[in-house]
Amino acid sequence: MFGALFRRSGPPAYALAAGTRAYAIGDVHGRRDLLEALLARIDAERAADPRPREHLVLLGDLIDRGPESRGVLDLLRARQAVDASLTILGGNHEAMLVALLDGGVKDLASWLHFGGEECAASYGLDPLALLADPGAAAAMLRAAIPAAHQHLLRSLPDSLRVDDVLFVHAGIRPGVPIDVQASQDLRWIRTPFLRSTADHGVLVVHGHTIVGEPEIHANRIAIDTGASATGRLTALCLDGAERRFLATGF
Repeated sequence: MFGALFRRSGPPAYALAAGTRAYAIGDVHGRRDLLEALLARIDAERAADPRPREHLVLLGDLIDRGPESRGVLDLLRARQAVDASLTILGGNHEAMLVALLDGGVKDLASWLHFGGEECAASYGLDPLALLADPGAAAAMLRAAIPAAHQHLLRSLPDSLRVDDVLFVHAGIRPGVPIDVQASQDLRWIRTPFLRSTADHGVLVVHGHTIVGEPEIHANRIAIDTGASATGRLTALCLDGAERRFLATGF
């Protein structure tokens, strides 16, 4: 189904070093069931055919929209304890929740509308109660969300670079050096990045913007296939110079 996507649109063909493999998983959005299924497939591949250097990267937007935001964070915290190859990046949805936890309630209604209702419910909160008393919303969220989850949300990095590949949630600001990219862009950017055909000096692997099928461009690969709505959670496997996809929902 994805065969045509392996045609590269032109140089440069950035890759990982030989003996290095990375699995990048797109936006989970509260679908613990899909994440468990995809991790099982990845674990089976890694066990059957290991590499000297392994990376497992979650591209952010772990929470909201789907029914099990809390369950996703529980699963990933447990995974952190046993898998040193795991890197969990933060997305814009994590950034919104952290801002709310810190008392920035101006975006409360927006967060609830764009998936926060389901996240709040997963922690036993009534979204209507949050809206009814915005001034108390931050305290209610802090009381309901375990301290370990709050710590995880606050500790998520914006990006991970492995060889010639940069893993981020949303993308990068074209023309800005990789090491001085703004967190706001790494978690939120769309149009300037998506329309750019520039050579960024790395291959950017990202989620954030939903695509019907994974998209391979010369300078980026997009793998957010709308898991919360479609049931399709996609992972990109980069194995040295090879590229392929795994996905749920087939």
